[in-house]
Amino acid sequence: MKSELLAVMAQIHQRGWCDGTGGNFSCVLSRDPLRLLMAPSGVDKGSVAPGDLIEVAANGAVVAGHGKASAETLLHLEIIGRCGAGAVLHTHSQAGTLLSQWALPQGGLSLEDLEMLKGLEGIKSHASRVTLPVLANDQDLARLSAAAAPLLASAPQGILIAGHGLYGWGQDLAQAKRHLEILEFLLEQRWRQLLLEGLGLLGKQTTKKMP
Repeated sequence: MKSELLAVMAQIHQRGWCDGTGGNFSCVLSRDPLRLLMAPSGVDKGSVAPGDLIEVAANGAVVAGHGKASAETLLHLEIIGRCGAGAVLHTHSQAGTLLSQWALPQGGLSLEDLEMLKGLEGIKSHASRVTLPVLANDQDLARLSAAAAPLLASAPQGILIAGHGLYGWGQDLAQAKRHLEILEFLLEQRWRQLLLEGLGLLGKQTTKKMP
């Protein structure tokens, strides 16, 4: 599992979605007792070695390894508990950060009528619409996790934190990576669409209730 998580982290870093020490990543090692394999806080996610990874218990405490767990571990645990996720991947992409701020007043970001939506579990047609919940950022992660909790069951395997970025998840690491890539593509496409609309090069979608 260590090599798989490191490979995913390296690929995400190479795509510019977790520059510097940004991002945090976890996958479930066991359910009973719950143990997560995670990258430690405050390190460059493109250069993490197998020995740097930590194991975290259900209360957020590090039970193996020498690094510090990210404060955002609490949100990982909330997603895993509520959604039965096997992995949670958090990125700080430009598109995710920008659109999360733009869509915060509406509480969600709608994405629709795109073929890539079919990469999300359960979606069979491009003629679909999903809404990513958007929450205000909060340094109190217990409070942020509590705010996210009622939104997770209906979220399309992802949630945005304003000015912060995207959390994507899946039943296992491979599915979480796929969902993250799909959602990042859709976010990139959405801000480019907004840019073209602002330049008058694309008709505005005036019938939409959500951004």
